[in-house]
Amino acid sequence: MSGGHGSLSRTVHIRQRLQRTQRVCFRLREAPALVTANNMTLIIGLLGCSLLLSAQALYSSSDDVIELTPSNFNKEVLQSDSLWLVEFYAPWCGHCKSLTPEWKKAATALKGVVKVGAVDADQHKSLGGQYGIKGFPTIKLFGANKNKPEDYQGGRTSQAIVDGALNALKSLVKDRLSGKSGGSSYSKQSGGGSTQDVVELTDDNFDKLVLGGDDIWMVEFFAPWCGHCKSLEPEWAAAASSVKEQTKGRVKLGAVDATVHQVLASRYGIRGFPTIKIFRKGDDAEDYQGGRSRGDIINTALDLFSDNAPAPELIEIVNEEALKKTCEDSQLCVIAVLPHILDTGASGRNSYLDVMRNMAEKYKKKMWGWLWTEAGAQMELESALGIGGFGYPAMAAINTRKMKFALLRGSFSEAGIHEFLRELSVGRGSTATLGGGNMPKIHPAEPWDGKDGQLPEEEEYDLSDVDLDEDLGKDEL
Repeated sequence: MSGGHGSLSRTVHIRQRLQRTQRVCFRLREAPALVTANNMTLIIGLLGCSLLLSAQALYSSSDDVIELTPSNFNKEVLQSDSLWLVEFYAPWCGHCKSLTPEWKKAATALKGVVKVGAVDADQHKSLGGQYGIKGFPTIKLFGANKNKPEDYQGGRTSQAIVDGALNALKSLVKDRLSGKSGGSSYSKQSGGGSTQDVVELTDDNFDKLVLGGDDIWMVEFFAPWCGHCKSLEPEWAAAASSVKEQTKGRVKLGAVDATVHQVLASRYGIRGFPTIKIFRKGDDAEDYQGGRSRGDIINTALDLFSDNAPAPELIEIVNEEALKKTCEDSQLCVIAVLPHILDTGASGRNSYLDVMRNMAEKYKKKMWGWLWTEAGAQMELESALGIGGFGYPAMAAINTRKMKFALLRGSFSEAGIHEFLRELSVGRGSTATLGGGNMPKIHPAEPWDGKDGQLPEEEEYDLSDVDLDEDLGKDEL
């Protein structure tokens, strides 16, 4: 065990040193004025950095894959009329390296038809955060509505990628022929209509929607003629879509035309545009102090959500509905199979449940589902997960959309579970296909009553009418 931990520690240490070196390289590359004919040290450093950065990158300028960064993503992708396939990857990710040659082949085949790009989400974390990237590689389709990209669900061969892109392109053209538009704009700043994800607020509906509800609100006060407001508009609209999805609508983004709804603007002392305010139930309005990119807005919204959201409920699997609803509503559901109550008693079981509750609290921003069952109560579930009747407590994390799962290999402790979930979050966990490719059958079970288990009472036999002496006498010689 110590060798494994040492190897992991060395890997982490090497990666940290590499990241530090990369940061120095980027600073050198962005400051060419520092390099002069007399400064050979910097020149050598730049040459070394060029070699390092090119060795790290999975794609180069000679490929047909377009490298995307926070500085060019908006112009290349979001302001484009083209269909885009974008891969979010990390250079150290094994699955990403396997995908690279197929992605390059697909990009060449689709050249001039569909744009194919790639984002190093390990380097450009803000860009990955905007789109909720939690594992690598993740592929997204940016079609008619660039503010709401779709997850690519197809195969990872070049042929499958090309087929998926052409099917998406066919749908895009069909929508255009039928007059459907994917564009969205929450205001009249650029002549567009309103979108479903940014709520237009007025003097008439503000108090009811914002002050009278339980949700958290981020509200932009804008003026249609304001240049900064027009720049913020696509960022605000895109953030609204992402925040709505990631918080299940518990954090909302709204917009007030302060030139029309002057009562509201006056109430909150609006003197410049755009001004963003945060509203939480029972609290005074707060000034938003973050950045104006969609990534900054999304991160602030998720922080507000996690600060105010309760930890997800820990649910016992006692019927099909409990499992189905929890897992279908969550990107990931974490399931524990705990020892039989006779093996642990109530105190032992509660200690395991406390570990799970603490981890649910720690990871509540992820909005995962958390469930548990007793060993032997759901044998088909255990069989599908390969748990197999021993080694309790056990834990699995299931992605029901992909029908994939991963098993906890370490200790059933906060530290062990944290390491397990952290590895899964960055796409480094070992996964397998759920047995049969479908969710297993769940049998109705009695919920635990919170008490110690009771051994079944042994059946007593009445032997008063049996004459033992008489029976024994018949066997004598």
